[in-house]
Amino acid sequence: MNYPAEHFSRNGRHLLNRRKFLSDTATALGSIALTNLLGLDGLLAAPAPAPMIDPSHPFAPRLPHFAPKAKNVVMIFCAGAVSQLETWDYKPELIAHDGKPLEGGPAVTFQGPAGNLARPQYAFRPRGQTGKWVSDMLPHLAELTDDIAFIHSLTSISNTHGPAENFLSTGFTFDGFPSIGSWVSYALGSENQNLPAYVAIPDPRGVPQAGSNNWGPGFLPAVFQGTPLSAKDPVRHLAPPAGISKAGDDAARSLLQRMNARHLEAHPGDGKLAARIASYELAARMQLSVPEISDLSTEPAHILKMYGADDELNPNKAGFARNCILARRLIERGVRFVQLFNGAYASGGELNWDGHNKLKEQYDKHAAILDQPAAALIRDLMQRGLLEDTLVVWCTEFGRMPFFQKGAQGRDHNPDGFTCWLTGAGVKPGVSHGETDPLGQKAVKDIHPLYDFNATILHLLGLDHEQLIFEHNGVRRRLTNVHGNVIREVLA
Repeated sequence: MNYPAEHFSRNGRHLLNRRKFLSDTATALGSIALTNLLGLDGLLAAPAPAPMIDPSHPFAPRLPHFAPKAKNVVMIFCAGAVSQLETWDYKPELIAHDGKPLEGGPAVTFQGPAGNLARPQYAFRPRGQTGKWVSDMLPHLAELTDDIAFIHSLTSISNTHGPAENFLSTGFTFDGFPSIGSWVSYALGSENQNLPAYVAIPDPRGVPQAGSNNWGPGFLPAVFQGTPLSAKDPVRHLAPPAGISKAGDDAARSLLQRMNARHLEAHPGDGKLAARIASYELAARMQLSVPEISDLSTEPAHILKMYGADDELNPNKAGFARNCILARRLIERGVRFVQLFNGAYASGGELNWDGHNKLKEQYDKHAAILDQPAAALIRDLMQRGLLEDTLVVWCTEFGRMPFFQKGAQGRDHNPDGFTCWLTGAGVKPGVSHGETDPLGQKAVKDIHPLYDFNATILHLLGLDHEQLIFEHNGVRRRLTNVHGNVIREVLA
């Protein structure tokens, strides 16, 4: 069928030009030949090798790209966006300009009109040998200042909690991308074959805004998703139903194992079946291991007291403290990545760190829950010798503005400059890297998007973020997308 030329666009008519087609074909054939010759001479960039994963043993330990400094990670994720100005980033200029309008500042921010500049709501004082000024809001964590590497110049690409949590956890604001723990367990496997390689521990008050996206596998094999469990809520459906004896359960499992083995012999290339069998076998082993690791009654009284797990007046603090003890027990047993959440979903700042209206009043409550247990976790890892191989990450999805919102006593969202920190294996202690402006609104020196933060975590685990790739729908995907530089100033 012939169509008049005017029915086609200019580009369409260009593509139908026979002379142009033949010319382009000749050029393309030459390019293919050149690529082949370069490949034979080893002059092309080598494709990133994917981890060699046996579907029947997906969590078997795997070698990193290079010698790691850390073998395990505990990520303390404070949901709701903790204010850097009340915690780690001391700004005396903010005290001097308290109550004044910010000249040239935005008239309206995320949740409405901007008010006047507001001094930090807690006193700061110098700490330890470094003399770094840290807030009184978190006195127990402040005592560890000399062991911490602070990064004060982080930025996010979203000022909305859900997408910003996604960005921190997965490198993308959209749903459906693998979390950092999934990338790590995919790349490295685990030292413990009786527990998940990746565990997510929700806060006693609930799950964060982005929910399971924070520990989801995205397009990676589903076996690498995080397993949510806590001291309060162990893994569900592990125990056999009532009325089934242990002998009967064992017999059924043995029969199923023989049937699966026979099916695998008949279909040796069925990787999905092998992965499903491995998942069920892990669940069976977890029936024995999870109840034991979740039973904190074996912990001595002085450990419970050190963490604050015996605090009868503050059940949320006691619950978070027990989660911190669980995190230590998981690390002791070789779990690769533990994501420990502090703070839940959007609630006007009542259940997380989203301090829009009553920041001081709400932060008093949240700090009491976080401070002692988190500091005790780090000290406990240290005194047991576990911090030599464990990287501890403290993070939040973005920061807060230097001014209060108009008509309120809280700060609005600020993705342009905030603080996260690292301590433990491979981290240079007592370092403060990067700066925000004198009022703490924007990062101005050694600016690092969160891609850099995640690249640094992977680096400490012996993983090159540019080589950790999974091809999905024809696109070579990375945790850091096409960005990211390791923050070498915080490395030991």
